[in-house]
Amino acid sequence: MAKNSSDNDYLAVQTLEGLDYQLEIAGLGARSHAFIIDWHIRLLLALLWLIVGTGLLGLFAIENLREWWRQISHTLPLIIVFLPTAAIYFLYHPVLEIIMAGRTPGKRMAGVRLVTLQGHTPRAGEILLRNVFRLIDSLPSCYVVGIVTVALTHHHVRIGDLAAGLVLVYETNVSANTLNQVTQLAIHSELTPEQQGLLLDLLNRWPELNKNVRIDLAQKFLAHIGRPVTNLDKVENLDRALHIKLQRFFNRVNAYGNT
Repeated sequence: MAKNSSDNDYLAVQTLEGLDYQLEIAGLGARSHAFIIDWHIRLLLALLWLIVGTGLLGLFAIENLREWWRQISHTLPLIIVFLPTAAIYFLYHPVLEIIMAGRTPGKRMAGVRLVTLQGHTPRAGEILLRNVFRLIDSLPSCYVVGIVTVALTHHHVRIGDLAAGLVLVYETNVSANTLNQVTQLAIHSELTPEQQGLLLDLLNRWPELNKNVRIDLAQKFLAHIGRPVTNLDKVENLDRALHIKLQRFFNRVNAYGNT
């Protein structure tokens, strides 16, 4: 964790196997950055369809437009022009957040995404609930309620986030070397994707973990994959021996595709 940081700035997540990590929570600045980008995108998309739909109806001429407004009972323009325009504008966030696993184009550009309090990708129901409460967060105008709740609440969340149990966090930066390791494990390893992630996480974080903690985590991981360490009392330097065993296991997986 960064020095001089509040616990409110991080979301602590722990896996079932005991490996814990932290996700940095996005504050008001990152939220605003993402929202402004998304607002311009959805506004442009809505206006684009409005122009296209109007053109399809042959309403570019002022006379035709005025005549059309007089014919209130005529529902075709409403169906072709305004309903799709409204759908684009109001469904932009929930649809894209579901498709892009907690992201939108604006969130991706701002380097943030939505996750659950357990660090998982949000489900469709949670995203829909969050966006329903957007109506409250936007009150009385310009998202005043949402801005106030983000500034005052734990984890910097708005009412929609509280209702759905979601948090906006910064995307985890993964080095090119780690990406290569993930690729190699995915191609060759007999480990499940979850086990692959646990192994890489443990090896990458080994130096920063407390000695007793990493010994305990290494033993749990090896037991979890069916390769427990026996005769522990005879191991002179257990910490180093476990690290070597994990590293050799990783190297053999990459080199031979099996252990």
